[in-house]
Amino acid sequence: MATKKFAINTRPHEAEIGDDTTLLFQPEVLGDDFLDSYGRLQETTKKLNVDLSDAANVDLSQVREANVALRVFLASLMLPESAEEFARWEVRAGGKTVSSHSTPDEAKEAAEGRKGGKVVDAGLRLPDRVLVELMEWVVELYGGAGGQRPPTSSNDSATASQRPTPRGRGASPSRGSTSTRGR
Repeated sequence: MATKKFAINTRPHEAEIGDDTTLLFQPEVLGDDFLDSYGRLQETTKKLNVDLSDAANVDLSQVREANVALRVFLASLMLPESAEEFARWEVRAGGKTVSSHSTPDEAKEAAEGRKGGKVVDAGLRLPDRVLVELMEWVVELYGGAGGQRPPTSSNDSATASQRPTPRGRGASPSRGSTSTRGR
């Protein structure tokens, strides 16, 4: 009887953004979940006729819509704490935040039910080139095209995600956040 071992990633993948932010991505994403999220992103960019790798040559409103779709896609692959920091739209009324949402559409719907409700993009803002690089990285990770896949033989070893440096990146005991942005 032959035995074949299959390893599964159990540690989150880390994306270090600048010197003070680390976003944590799910160790593994089921194929259908990844394909559904990626398909929604592709539908949006196709509808807009936007090439995310050539954002300099498209209409700014289309770039904004593609940027939001890309952020929602990336957040769908993150651990909840990172996703909330990365892609969050708040509804504010009377100078106070009354609710927080993971998509601008959800926030718009909630704002419509509030007198003076206004949607504010409260997520982590990054340059388009960084968003595109993150997208390419996660496609490699989860799409299986030469990404960091776990070994299928006990004689091989997986390339581990980089561990945080001693500068305090990672979870904060006080907030449970996955980022040290602004600290």
